[in-house]
Amino acid sequence: MHTIAPLWLWLAFVGIVIVSLFVDFVVLKKQGAHDIGVREALNWSLVWVVLSLLFNGLFWWAVKDSTGSTPLANEKALEFLTGYLIEKSLAVDNIFVFLMIFNYFAVPSYYQKRVLMIGIIGALVLRTIMILAGGWLLAQFHWILYLFGAFLIVTGVKMWWAAGQEPALDDNPALKLLRRILPVSKHYDGEKFWTFENGQKIATPLLMVICLVALTDVIFAVDSIPAIFAITTDPFIVLTSNVFAILGLRAMYFLMAAAASKFHLLNYGLAVILVFIGTKMCLIDVIKIPVMVSLGVVVGILVLTMLLSLRTAPANVRH
Repeated sequence: MHTIAPLWLWLAFVGIVIVSLFVDFVVLKKQGAHDIGVREALNWSLVWVVLSLLFNGLFWWAVKDSTGSTPLANEKALEFLTGYLIEKSLAVDNIFVFLMIFNYFAVPSYYQKRVLMIGIIGALVLRTIMILAGGWLLAQFHWILYLFGAFLIVTGVKMWWAAGQEPALDDNPALKLLRRILPVSKHYDGEKFWTFENGQKIATPLLMVICLVALTDVIFAVDSIPAIFAITTDPFIVLTSNVFAILGLRAMYFLMAAAASKFHLLNYGLAVILVFIGTKMCLIDVIKIPVMVSLGVVVGILVLTMLLSLRTAPANVRH
């Protein structure tokens, strides 16, 4: 797998991720279980976005320094930015599923952040493995790009038809299986995953939530990773844009949870983005769509659906 990033930048990336997670965990531990307000979520979201943009600046400088080519550095930095925006956008759908799970299990808001942190760690590990495997497969079998493209188109169409429907967990096969395997308490025991009732060790609802969040990570990794390969096949750009999008997921969740009702059409926009990216992959050997065009399409669709959401009322509150 060829990458344009020098070794020192790989090491710098790993160091930034480790320090970021350490700081986040330390802050989380010191704060304890508490409600996260919109202002705190917004501040942390801005921190993660600024950190991602600063890293992109460092990436641009590293490419320019190692190759001596400013146009190439501009192109690679733009690929990172486009990939980051796509992954950040697709994370919104992930967040809506998290919100559904938390509401279904009536998880108190002050317990949700620990679940999200564990989910983020799982997503980082899972996506790293899948990206490296996907990069190797693409290097060996170019035709897999067409398979990825077709998969994204089908996923986009499914997301469009499901966007207007009310999701439910009652018939979820994974949840039914978990309930058959594990005895589960009806009550939470702080942030614990296990508790004792009548002298027996049983799971708390929080463990069920963690399991479903992990399953969600797997499903959305399968959906989103092919999308970034439509922008670039450089494993460094694919991995870093994914990781930086995930790092801000916890803060983004609490921000989107507060604004979910205002952007009720966003899933339709995400569906269109997936179909566009899938089409781009299927036509990659026929039409080369510039990265700038892809970025413009993604931004345009997101802005349009957000504006339309603000101008129209959700179907369930219309009169």
